[in-house]
Amino acid sequence: EQTRKAEDLTKMTSTCTSMLKCNPSGALQATRSRCSAAPTSAKQHTRSSKFLSSRSSALCPFQAKPQVVSICTPSGGRHRRKQVQVAASSSEAVSSAPEDHEKVIKQYKRLQNGSDVRGVALEGVEGEPVTLSPETAYFVACGFAEWLKKKVNSKSPRVSIGRDPRLSGEATRDAIIAGLVSRGCVAEDIGLATTPACFMSCVSKGFEYDGSIMITASHLPWNRNGMKYFTASGGLKKPDIADIVATAADLSQTGPPVELSAEAPKTDYMPEYAAHLRDIIIKGINHPDHPEKPLTGLHVVVDAGNGSGGFFPSMVLEPLGADTSGSQFLDPDGNFPNHIPNPENQQAMDMATEAVLQNNADLGIVFDTDVDRSAVVDSSGTAINSNRLICLLSAIVLNDHPGTTIVTDSVTSDGVADFIAARGGKHLRFKRGYQNIITKGVELNADGEETHLMIETSGHGAIKANYFLDDGAYLAVKILISLMKARLEGGGSLSSLMDGYEDAADNAEYRLTLTVDEFQSEGARVLQGFKELVDSKVHTDWTMAESNYEGWRVSVDEGDGNRGWVLMRQSLHDPLIVVNIESSQPDGCADIKQKLLSWLEYSTNYNVDYSKLM
Repeated sequence: EQTRKAEDLTKMTSTCTSMLKCNPSGALQATRSRCSAAPTSAKQHTRSSKFLSSRSSALCPFQAKPQVVSICTPSGGRHRRKQVQVAASSSEAVSSAPEDHEKVIKQYKRLQNGSDVRGVALEGVEGEPVTLSPETAYFVACGFAEWLKKKVNSKSPRVSIGRDPRLSGEATRDAIIAGLVSRGCVAEDIGLATTPACFMSCVSKGFEYDGSIMITASHLPWNRNGMKYFTASGGLKKPDIADIVATAADLSQTGPPVELSAEAPKTDYMPEYAAHLRDIIIKGINHPDHPEKPLTGLHVVVDAGNGSGGFFPSMVLEPLGADTSGSQFLDPDGNFPNHIPNPENQQAMDMATEAVLQNNADLGIVFDTDVDRSAVVDSSGTAINSNRLICLLSAIVLNDHPGTTIVTDSVTSDGVADFIAARGGKHLRFKRGYQNIITKGVELNADGEETHLMIETSGHGAIKANYFLDDGAYLAVKILISLMKARLEGGGSLSSLMDGYEDAADNAEYRLTLTVDEFQSEGARVLQGFKELVDSKVHTDWTMAESNYEGWRVSVDEGDGNRGWVLMRQSLHDPLIVVNIESSQPDGCADIKQKLLSWLEYSTNYNVDYSKLM
């Protein structure tokens, strides 16, 4: 039925387009006649995905009613609730006149965030106009549909759609379903889900969708949203997203969305995904006394940050015998009222640590909004994220795969490299961006170099045995297995697995704004100048690192065998030069920072605001 309706819509759209080309006024009259018959009580966002764009007023006087959602905003230490609208179309929307086509292309291009799509989906934050309206989401979904049909060589590919609890999630979902069906896809709504689950829906036996879309903006604020895309081959890459948004921009110029009833069936996939995780735990622990409940006697506190991770205690841990009392913020709430759902966020880690200590738990697990990242807290209250998490997972993976290569991002501590080397592993410090490190790991394996772990300091971590998928729940499962096996073998803690690693005494990050429109070329000039500074040996204690894949990383001799480092790199998408500094000495970053500041003050020909170094 979906396919038949899509074919009817395609024929109708083609006819209207031809009429516009041959007789614009006649086509306009015909379109108005169709719209005048539309029931004025229709709503823009219904479960049946009836979707009309406010931008269509030039061709259709029928105006969709915007969805109203309720948000919490902090006020005087308390949260107050107010209502905002989901805009029917982007605040930056332009007409479909040919002379505006370049502007439209730029607007859609700005939605690309590396290997996914992100934008402002809700009004309510000053200075942040809506850029990802339901209309825009509709056309991006059309772009994905066209890409997917070519990818899987099918006229009607099956697509699963999941979402996190963001306030704009349902309206965005309805628009995406409408867009997919309009291009011939068969859409299925899997409801509240996680990003890794969306991928797994493409490979799980009995589901095996041709593609999947996760509606999420990770840990970003409540007014943002976005989309991540998958096929059975994994997450889409940057060139794929560029193709999709370019197609979306082109399709948006053929005319606005028309009224469309494209009811998508609901499929409850999360129980299947949870069963997959439970099976991994059962097999991994192989408990001699409790084979079906191998977590018996283990007390685990989960902090889901009101995101999509609330399923983990009840659907994964408790059925296996774990005590999950003290778990917090499990209810999905797109206001994210308790803390930012982000394992890098200090408040999130502090609140999880407090919960572990108050409940005398054996382990705490912290998820980000869409559960593709995680961090843990051990029984002593030690937060294990960032470099510590990399070391913990490196120890686990090296125990299973001695000598393996481990790929990390460019800002990992020197202590991480030392830790991996001391355990017989090989460390490759690559680039920022989880898709960059995952792609590198896939390439290394293809070239015959065993690479079982690819992980960022942000908590994005992928393991070869798990489809090279960055899955925060899977990482938590691997840690649970190691902890339980250590207990069965007579002791040991998570912290003991990280013996030999020490955090740097001081670290800092500075984001310097490039002050010209052509910021990419200006950033390259700044980086070249920095390299020339290091090569000049003005600072004899500075030595360029042997391998640099992103910017320039410099080792700093701090005396008595101690060392620090400074990395200067350029943001791919923003007009920023990012400076990361680490020192083995308390307050040691200040000396390195001062040398950078003196160089920039002396080199007055760079268009960069370095005031944050002052």
